[in-house]
Amino acid sequence: MAEYQETTQTNALPLPSAITRGVAATELRPWGSFTVLEEGRGYKIKRIEVKPGHRLSLQMHHHRSEHWIVVSGTAKVVCGDQEVLLGNNQSTYVPQCTAHRLENPGVIPLVLIEVQNGEYLGEDDIIRFQDDYARTGD
Repeated sequence: MAEYQETTQTNALPLPSAITRGVAATELRPWGSFTVLEEGRGYKIKRIEVKPGHRLSLQMHHHRSEHWIVVSGTAKVVCGDQEVLLGNNQSTYVPQCTAHRLENPGVIPLVLIEVQNGEYLGEDDIIRFQDDYARTGD
């Protein structure tokens, strides 16, 4: 039994230092919340929950693109001049420097996974064009 434990410990692979693991605190927003699930060099993965009848600001990012995958609920997505409705297990891509908005037109919470890619992934890389919560001056 002692040999097995020793072998298991010596065969374990260390995580690369560029990966940050562990569950971050959930950040509350007027429209719902988000939780950073994982972050590494050039990417960040979030779980986003949008309350029924709420939407995020019409916004864009200079330094990142985003992939959105719907886990549950319905997402109304505006991306550039396109508007689509997405359901469970459907996804979309938001290119860098493209105006976009996420909305929950349904009656249950919208849950999605967002994968951000880019050279800078800070929350201050948001240019807001319209906002239901008066945050356009941020």
